[in-house]
Amino acid sequence: MPRDTKGWGRKGLLLGLVMLCLPVGLAGAVGDRGADGDFERRDSFHFTLYQDVDIDDSGGLYGSRKFEQDLLRELESAFDLLARLLSLRPERKVVVYVWDPALFDHEYAGLFRFPAAGFYGGAIHIRGATRITPQLVRVLHHELVHAAFDAEAPRLVLPAWLNEGFAEWFEARAVGKRSLSAGEWAALVRLQRSDSLYSLTELSGPTLAGFAPERARVAYLQSYALIDYLARNYGEDDLVRFWSAVVQSRSQARGARRAFRKDLEELESDFRRSLERG
Repeated sequence: MPRDTKGWGRKGLLLGLVMLCLPVGLAGAVGDRGADGDFERRDSFHFTLYQDVDIDDSGGLYGSRKFEQDLLRELESAFDLLARLLSLRPERKVVVYVWDPALFDHEYAGLFRFPAAGFYGGAIHIRGATRITPQLVRVLHHELVHAAFDAEAPRLVLPAWLNEGFAEWFEARAVGKRSLSAGEWAALVRLQRSDSLYSLTELSGPTLAGFAPERARVAYLQSYALIDYLARNYGEDDLVRFWSAVVQSRSQARGARRAFRKDLEELESDFRRSLERG
């Protein structure tokens, strides 16, 4: 989700492109159609990449081969960072599809109530670009978190706030952003004061895909802010203990008690009190 704080005006919250995790069955089958009729495949140590963005030439500085190499280099870098920050290391190769934007919209627009830059549903699907951009970097890092959680616990449906919050947090770290921006914090304070934040229960469904655009942005920001709050107040090592405990116990409540020695309700209250202090 873009971090342009101008989007957090008093008259409403406008949704930018967001990334999410869908239950695997919702993603549907991926065909072999693309901008030129076929997906090009290229492999690295941890990834299998299929891309079909509209690049005229295969060779050269701006050709498809160079683009594929750059994509895989970025993905491998993301893999290393994910292992270092969150101790998540998928053992099997992660499959990544980079779609031509028009075809992505045609295939998947109906899955969401808001514009999506990518999603994970058994494989990573990206609304593509023809070069490595900051937005593309963010999407790749975000979706890799979803893929890694699925590899870690393939039959466990994580609560959306945890899954999306970790993905947003890691995405931000990937571009050097270590905490909420002043604009994001101010927006959360306003939402808290107007009683417009979600309860943790409301954010604990399997996905945020059904949220209306304006409220989806609130849900993503609040999920990110909750993980950011835990990282700042308990430390990043405890984030690892938290997701590990959730996976092991199959319960976010038990995971919170093991990692933070507090109930989820206490953590949620502490987070809201930090907003009340402004």
